[in-house]
Amino acid sequence: MMRDMNEKVGWIGTGVMGKSMCNHILTAGYQINVYNRTKEKAKELVNMGANWCSNTREIAEKSDIVFTIVGFPNDVEEVYLGENGILKSIKNGSIVVDMTTSEPSLAQKIYKEAKKIGVSSLDAPVSGGDVGARSGKLAIMIGGDKETYEKVLPFFELMGENLSYMGKAGAGQHTKMSNQILIASTMIGTVESLLYAHKAGNDLEEVINVIGKGAAGCWSINNLGPRIANGNFEPGFFIKHFVKDMGIALKEASNMHLSLPGLALAYQFYMYAMALGLENMGSHGLYKVLAKMNGIEI
Repeated sequence: MMRDMNEKVGWIGTGVMGKSMCNHILTAGYQINVYNRTKEKAKELVNMGANWCSNTREIAEKSDIVFTIVGFPNDVEEVYLGENGILKSIKNGSIVVDMTTSEPSLAQKIYKEAKKIGVSSLDAPVSGGDVGARSGKLAIMIGGDKETYEKVLPFFELMGENLSYMGKAGAGQHTKMSNQILIASTMIGTVESLLYAHKAGNDLEEVINVIGKGAAGCWSINNLGPRIANGNFEPGFFIKHFVKDMGIALKEASNMHLSLPGLALAYQFYMYAMALGLENMGSHGLYKVLAKMNGIEI
């Protein structure tokens, strides 16, 4: 099912994930209005036919549906509710979809503010990293009104293959927090496993090939393990953004009087990575942190 091809789509945020996600919609034939704080990061999309807009207000004025995927909750709040925010100028009857991993409470606030002006809102964070974004195989977790979800579904189908409507506003973000909590501990196991193999003198790629097909197999070992083995710590997902996500999860857990000691431990390891200046590495850069803690040269 496709939506009206004359419908104008706005896209804000063309970073590691956003550029590929936007590209899928653009190559499907939709008219795209695009904005990013760093214009250079949108150049490829503009060269392919996307229309550059100078700010978020212009995106809102020229688009029927607006997707956003930015960095941090304060960025989301500024993009939607700031002086030049989307909700200051978007047309009645439009749809906004935030795909940033952000705070559930902020998703609920945006939903309520949008509702006041006749605009529908979804929170739709994603999982799958740069690989999933490029291949169009992301997992997308969606919160908001079911009717709005069904309207936006054709776009979600261009970006992902594991699409889940989770319930009311904020439910998508809560689901993403569950995802990040699981990844946090899994990543520790992944890097400790490979660091052990390295210290023991095993070939990392051979180890990954064996254990990745057994009971220990998981996305992290099978997708990020080979990057570690090849010394490639370029970001599919930034350490600084993972720290942000874990901070949100710990805050939400605290609000629910829930103790998550495994997440708290992972958070401390990643804060150490930040202190070492590794914030712009991929989340698998934790391997470097634990190697340093053990005095191992890699």
